[in-house]
Amino acid sequence: MSSATQKTHPAKMGLMGLQHMFAMFGATVLVPLITGLSVQVTLIGVGVGTLIFHFFAKGKVPAFLGSSFAFMAGIQLITNPTDGLFAGQGLTQPETLAYATGAILVSGLLYLVLAGVVKLVGVEKFMKAVPIIVTAPTVMLIGLMLAPWAIQQSATQMPLAIITLVIIIAATAWGKGMIKIIPILLGLAGGYVVALIMHFGFDITATTRAGAEVALFDFTRITGESIVGLPPFMAPRFDIMSILIMAPFALATIAEHIGDMVALSSITGKDYTKDPGLVRTLIGDGLATTFSGAIGGPASTTYGENVGVVALTKVFNPRVVQIAAIFATVLAFSPLFAAVIYTIPEAIIGGASFTLYGMIAAVGIRNMVDAKIDMGKSKNLIIVAVMLVIGLGMRFAPAGTLSFNIGDIAIDMGRMGLAIAVVVGVVLNAILPNEKDDKKA
Repeated sequence: MSSATQKTHPAKMGLMGLQHMFAMFGATVLVPLITGLSVQVTLIGVGVGTLIFHFFAKGKVPAFLGSSFAFMAGIQLITNPTDGLFAGQGLTQPETLAYATGAILVSGLLYLVLAGVVKLVGVEKFMKAVPIIVTAPTVMLIGLMLAPWAIQQSATQMPLAIITLVIIIAATAWGKGMIKIIPILLGLAGGYVVALIMHFGFDITATTRAGAEVALFDFTRITGESIVGLPPFMAPRFDIMSILIMAPFALATIAEHIGDMVALSSITGKDYTKDPGLVRTLIGDGLATTFSGAIGGPASTTYGENVGVVALTKVFNPRVVQIAAIFATVLAFSPLFAAVIYTIPEAIIGGASFTLYGMIAAVGIRNMVDAKIDMGKSKNLIIVAVMLVIGLGMRFAPAGTLSFNIGDIAIDMGRMGLAIAVVVGVVLNAILPNEKDDKKA
């Protein structure tokens, strides 16, 4: 009898569900800590979002949906007070975040459009039109675009950031069992303990981005917070430029979704791309992201950490993941818990981001390696080279040189480098001759 069909004691299922929650926790709360979104709302988004996914997947797929790192670059492009979309316009952070979550909501609906395309043309034809040679550089660009923010955060207390980074690397490289599954959580916890020692034992300070010396910890947010309370939901706002900036990031998470479905199918011996079907899982993932954006949370995506837990434990029962989703949802109703999370020093977030952002870029490289992409072929070299330059370079174009108006709508192409890179990649893949055609010429 398989692990998926075995009857398991409720207490044991609860513990296994808790294990899944801890596996996703470190990475999931890191997203709101970096972007300024609410930890409570984020936990509601991933908890309820996972249950939405399981509803559309007919309760057959043991997948957990956590906060997407891919969309963080889009959030930063919209909300960064220095060079974001609304920089210099006098908007507050909650207002710019509302535009970002509105764009996330719309991006979630893009999953439904692509699910319709997959339904119409089939998975193979869809992946042929948007192959690894396009999606992999897209993933690489996301990691590279995020890299500067990791440096900025780490610079507030570089030794603490390095300690956090070392803990994560050690857990990833030499950890066994669950330690290898939750390196980010261990890095955050270990960095926090070290920071407490630095703060209370040695009175070591941090440096703000403005150059001011401040204490490592600010515990004032904890004062007066209740143990139980409603999350601070936020209504989304909509802006065409925000949506155009955010939408392309869905391509990366859709590729990640397909990869996780294939990985889970291999682990469990069941083909989830056929039953319940890739169309249903894409719809579930997309509506989970739409729901999260609607309440003021980040985009959701299937989590490799939880795929790792499934592979490690050989427990394939989707109900265990559903229990984890319920745990996350319940935890979201504790303002005190969220306030404690917000006390994590920025340098610890930066140290964790060092690994995460680099890993995003590295995953793009790994995707090409796994797909045996031959970079000796001129076609592949051209696609990757042009996409990387467009995606990274357009951000540094002189102000106004890539801007134009369509009626009353101002379009700034300089902020749409990723979107343009994806379109150009798809077009180049379609029109450039394959290597055998080069030889004939």
